[in-house]
This record gives sequence, C-alpha cells and structure tokens, in this order.
Amino acid sequence: MQKYLFIAAGGAAGSILRYWVGSTISGRMGTRFPYGTLVINLTACVIIGFTLTYFGKRADLDAAWRFLIAIGFIGAYSTFSTYEWETLSTMRSGAFMLGALYAAGSMILGLAATWCGTALADLL
Repeated sequence: MQKYLFIAAGGAAGSILRYWVGSTISGRMGTRFPYGTLVINLTACVIIGFTLTYFGKRADLDAAWRFLIAIGFIGAYSTFSTYEWETLSTMRSGAFMLGALYAAGSMILGLAATWCGTALADLL
C-alpha cells in the first residue's frame, strides 16, 4: 500500500508541475507551437535518464524513491520520457532494430490512434 501512496504523491506533484510549466511557457511564447509540451517532454527525458541510471547504480537506495520519482512524478509529468527511456534501453541492450521498430511503431500507431480518437469524437 505504501508504494501506491508514493506513486500518488509523485503523480500529484508531477501533474501540478506539468500544468505550471506548460501554462507559463505558453503564456510567454504563445500557443502557435507547443513550446510548453516540448520543454516538458525534454526535461522529463533528462529527469528519467538521470533518475533510472542513478537508481540502477545504487541498489542500496530505498525503492520508495523509484515509486515517488520515476513512476509517480515523471509518469504524471510526461509519459514521453518513458517511451524514450524504453527505446534507448532496448537499443543499448543490442536490440537496435527492435528499438527502432518500437520508436517508429509508437509514433506511427500513436498518431493513427490519436486520429481515430478525434474521428470518433467528431461522430458524436
């Protein structure tokens, strides 16, 4: 039960920061290009890369930190970073083609799924 509380606390913080960063940047830069989302996604990639590498090298750290930061905070802040981490990890393990397939498939199928969702909503 404790891990779910850490995930929830991290998720609350991540979603609040996502809103604040996105709205602050959009307010300053405008909304013609999604600068806020780009900054969120890129900073999340830095955070997940650092966090999971750091935690992987330090097995003595309490697992609660992984639940709080890597799963809760980053998961709510941006799932794009998880996609990038999984792609990089797959490629670093030697499965370059599988990583490339995952990256391309996620982009293409994700765009198609988003289009299907909008098409469905337009029908209603």
